Amino acid sequence: MQIPELDQCIRLMEQYRMLDNIRHHSLVVARVADQLVRDLEAVRPEGQTPNRKLVIAGALLHDIAKTPCLDGSCEHALAGAGICREHGFPEVAGIVAEHVILRDHDPARYATGLFTAGEIVYYADKRVRHAEIVSLDERLAYILDHYGHNNPRLHRLIRENFQRCVELERHLFRTLGLSPEQLPGRLAGSGGHGRKPWQP
Repeated sequence: MQIPELDQCIRLMEQYRMLDNIRHHSLVVARVADQLVRDLEAVRPEGQTPNRKLVIAGALLHDIAKTPCLDGSCEHALAGAGICREHGFPEVAGIVAEHVILRDHDPARYATGLFTAGEIVYYADKRVRHAEIVSLDERLAYILDHYGHNNPRLHRLIRENFQRCVELERHLFRTLGLSPEQLPGRLAGSGGHGRKPWQP
């Protein structure tokens, strides 16, 4: 498995001219994803948690193609996956490809406390609006407003995707023995809210 180191991720952000606000969002998503994996490691047996380095790299690079796709010329998840494959990171490419919509929604597996790296990044991304940790309801309202285009079909698809995320969230936090509302406070000690530098 080829996983880019932190400095490689930063170089790729620079190479693909990631805008500052998108970079900041990606760093917060990485913090959230990292914390979720750390929390899973505290309650799950060794070998039954996602690879932490893979999760962090996937979170840092999930929007690697967002800047060039802002003009609507491409789908940033698919374009970003292509970029990651091109640089020799197929596992990260898989995470980037499904960070908007999960390909393999599996509530039965979630109920056993097993989650993939892609699912953790997908969920973390849904909890971060710009660079602020918000609830799924708040994030849904933002996405409907900014990407729904007053299109009933798009609204339905967005809501269906978020319903899957709600189900994932329920199983994830049941496994952790925490509530989703506790997530921002969990990050406060690991660099959340600007208290001290975050290190993966």
